[in-house]
Amino acid sequence: MRSLTRDQLAGGAFDVAHTGGAPTLPVTILQVGDGNFLRGFVDWMVDVANGQGLCKAGVAIAQPLDQGIANLLKAQDNLYTVLLRGIEGGREVESRRAVSCVSEALNPYADWARMVELACSPALRFFVSNTTEAGIADREEPYTPGTCQDSFPAKVAALLHARYKELGGSADSGLVFLPCELIEANGANLKRIVLAHAKRWGLEAGFADWVEVHNHFLNTLVDRIVPGYPKDEAAALSAKWGYEDRLAVAAEPFHVWVIEGPAHLAEELPLHKAGLNVVWTDDLQPYRTRKVRILNGAHTASALAAYCAGLDTVKSMMDDPTVSAYLNTVMFEEIVPYVPLPEAERQDYARTIMERFGNPYIRHELISITLNSVSKWQVRVLPSLKDAVARNGQAPAGLSFSLAALLRFYRGTLANGACTGERDAGSYPISDNAEVIAAMSAAWAANAGDLPALVAAILSDVRLWKEDLTAIPGLAARVADSLAAIEAKGMKAAMADLVGAELVAG
Repeated sequence: MRSLTRDQLAGGAFDVAHTGGAPTLPVTILQVGDGNFLRGFVDWMVDVANGQGLCKAGVAIAQPLDQGIANLLKAQDNLYTVLLRGIEGGREVESRRAVSCVSEALNPYADWARMVELACSPALRFFVSNTTEAGIADREEPYTPGTCQDSFPAKVAALLHARYKELGGSADSGLVFLPCELIEANGANLKRIVLAHAKRWGLEAGFADWVEVHNHFLNTLVDRIVPGYPKDEAAALSAKWGYEDRLAVAAEPFHVWVIEGPAHLAEELPLHKAGLNVVWTDDLQPYRTRKVRILNGAHTASALAAYCAGLDTVKSMMDDPTVSAYLNTVMFEEIVPYVPLPEAERQDYARTIMERFGNPYIRHELISITLNSVSKWQVRVLPSLKDAVARNGQAPAGLSFSLAALLRFYRGTLANGACTGERDAGSYPISDNAEVIAAMSAAWAANAGDLPALVAAILSDVRLWKEDLTAIPGLAARVADSLAAIEAKGMKAAMADLVGAELVAG
């Protein structure tokens, strides 16, 4: 089976939409993040705009961690396929594009010198990232010129300092940062932490001034479900396409990128002119609240429970009577009523989300949604829970259950630096920051026989939640009761009891 190459793509060897094969474009976008989402969202958009002659933007993809796919990208000439499938207006839609805007892929831990060289290039203008919600965090670490910094903001600070020295701190050498991490004020927070590193490292005052004045850290919001490599269909798709693509990305057609920034910057990256749903605005908060609480909040509130109940995909969750009843209850009774938007708008958006969750063409693995669930729950679910408490005086049953399911999911065994949980269908990896894994493991080891004590220990740990959750009226008691039901009956039976037998009767 043939593989994707630029020469064959340019020569029309494959029947797939594309911009062209060779040559690769000058790097104007440096991207920290090699995962499915950025490749199936930002890079796909850039490629579409390139194809319409609106941009001539090359992307350099840098792994955020020492382990990544840079070598796989290089082996495929930095090419990969984005497959879009879904239901729009009641009919099936499908499209496929070979993305060729990636000019380079690298591992900065192995080649920091090349990372610095890219960051110092006068051609570079944009900096994109997706390092998960836990990535934009202020962790003190020493300045280590010549070697890769550990945390993402420290990498940015070091790269900007190198650019400042190389290009003389000129006004036109500043960069535009477009972080895609799903935290509030992602751009503003990244800027704050970069400046904090600069201060701790004792870097010159002129550098901080240059970062403050001439670099743009824009707040953004992204929305597209990108489950990634369609492994169950890989052989069939390769036969259909006439080539093998180990980095193919499956995604839904729906997409929106909201960017809070000045209009003149939009003209430098005119994705919105390519028919793409890219919105430049002076206030993205309404968009963010709607998306984070309804789409992401529903995902996080249900995925861990569904996975522990033996399900593997979002689609199977929607098809399961018990879990879908739980999700509908949480969505329409405990999340949607507290989204500060007009009733019709929030209801319509929620119904759209439920349709997207049921997309038969998307295999969205629940285990992938569980990555860094503690920070996700704190960002995506806790605000809805607090609003419900403010109105009703106590924690809502469904969202409290979601926290109990999270605690159950994080019950694992530490061995050789990895944490593994168990469900009836077998073992699974628990993936989160080492500090989170350690805190959860210690709490379970000390209190497994006393669930109220376990819940109190975990909910009161401000390292996990940035506050003491036991102060929320009724939350600890409801979580402890739900966790006891899960341990005694199993996840699905406990869920059925919660939503009521009549809701799951069909």
